[in-house]
Parts: sequence; structure tokens; C-alpha cells
Amino acid sequence: LNPEGKPALLQRINAGVIILSTNADAAAWIVHTVPGFPIPKTAYTWPAAETAKGHLLLCLTISESQINGIAASLLFVQPIIHYNDIPETETAGMPYFRKLIKGEIPTLPPFTSRGSIRTENAGGPVTVHIYSKSETSKYEIYKKIIVRALKKTIKVWSRRDNKLKGDCRVSQRNIRLITSPASVSGHNTNLELDETSWAVSDPGSIFCHIDKPYFKDQAKEPSLAVCIENNDIFARFDAIAAQLDNCP
Repeated sequence: LNPEGKPALLQRINAGVIILSTNADAAAWIVHTVPGFPIPKTAYTWPAAETAKGHLLLCLTISESQINGIAASLLFVQPIIHYNDIPETETAGMPYFRKLIKGEIPTLPPFTSRGSIRTENAGGPVTVHIYSKSETSKYEIYKKIIVRALKKTIKVWSRRDNKLKGDCRVSQRNIRLITSPASVSGHNTNLELDETSWAVSDPGSIFCHIDKPYFKDQAKEPSLAVCIENNDIFARFDAIAAQLDNCP
């Protein structure tokens, strides 16, 4: 998913996989930070160099009817399709998916997208909101997209530069940066060795995975956020966000 010709720092957008069954109404969308996964038609070997780093993999079990909505959001981030073997007969009613495979991108406004899907879960479906923007929008995704959509303060864990700071100027619309190192199930993790970028809402219940770090220059890049409304998932990540940097 690395855009060609982009600076190395900004190439680090995350990867994803869409899987569907050809004999049942069953599919999955995987979003992750693991380099080189998967390798088409080849057994995957975990890169030893990544063991010391923090990574994230989200696997959403969905019906096939949700795929077109996912594709509509992905169009804005201009992904490179490394491999596709989904039969066209399976996607005949998915116009956005077909555009995605062909490499088409939106050329007219709007240059942002908000969509929602529902997971398939016997214990109760989970709502997943997908926010995306094209590079033409020039929006900073954390403040201009996520905070505006959630209408809440967010606590952010992400690599950061010295340009984009936390923001506490607007009541209940703050961006608070999680202090590094942070504790994950009793193990310390620090931003220098963590490839993930995520946020939790305050007040709670929403966890967001973001495909770009908290850098000022990501406003010039396409970007995607996947936000999940689930108390259990939220609680796990909110526990990591126990310590916050002071507002600038």
C-alpha cells in the first residue's frame, strides 16, 4: 500500500486485506501494520526484526454486502492493489469495489468520506465507522476528521513530530497525547518501537485505528481511520492511555 514516489516517512501507511467466500455470504476485512503480510500464494514468515516492535492487526468478520462500502472509503486513500483473485462474478453488484480494483480515484469534491459497516457477530454486531480523506483535502485527519466526526476529546497513541502538538483549546474536543512509554498488559512499550497509531474517545466506547502517524505533514497525504464502537475493545486500549502528556 505504499504510494509511489512519496517520502519514506510518509510511506508508512498501513496495509489491509479483503477476503470473501465464493460459496457463502461470508467475508473479512483485515487492517494491520505488519510489513509484507500476506504474501500471495506463499506461506508467511514473521519478520524477526519486527518482534521487538509494537504492531496492530484488526480482523473484522462481515457479510459480503459490506465490502462495497469499505471500497468506497478506500478509494480516497489511493491504495496500491498488490494482488486480487476475487472473481468478477462475486463483485458484479459492487461498483466501488470494481473502481478500487481498476485504480480509479475521486477527482471531484467531496474529498472526504464517512461510512459505516456492521460486523457479523453471534453475540451482537459491532458498528464500525470508516473515515477517509484524499490528499487533495489537505485535512489533518486527527483534528479535522476524527474529532469533528466523534464530537469528543480523543487520546492519541502515535509516533509524533515536533510540529503537531496536543490541542486543548476547544472544550470536549481536545487532542491529548498518551505518554510514552505506556504499559500494555504489564509490558512497557514506547513510541520509538511502536508502529501503531490509534486513539480512544473521551468519554469512552470508541477505539480508532489510524493509518498515519501524528505528523503535521500527514495533512498532505491520503489517510484512513477505522473507528469501532465496542466497550470491551475500548476498555483495553483506554487502560493503555492511563497517562497523558500535559497540554501545551
